[in-house]
Amino acid sequence: MSTIHETLGRDGLIRPIDGRVLGGVCAGLGRRFGLDPWPARLLFLLLLMVVPGSQIIIYPILWILMPSESSVWHPAPASRQ
Repeated sequence: MSTIHETLGRDGLIRPIDGRVLGGVCAGLGRRFGLDPWPARLLFLLLLMVVPGSQIIIYPILWILMPSESSVWHPAPASRQ
């Protein structure tokens, strides 16, 4: 059984080392969905403004659940001979 960190890492939801402002959640979401970090941050902010107070809950939960790029194991590509 895989953990949440392994599942999110496998799906591409990781917090990158570069481009972080606070925890790297928005940069990771932007990278996963093909957006630059700043438009992803603005979109995240606009979405969280729909439900007041949700950013206090959602951002820390994502920060805890999304693995950091440094902790995700990337297998080496198989070499062809």
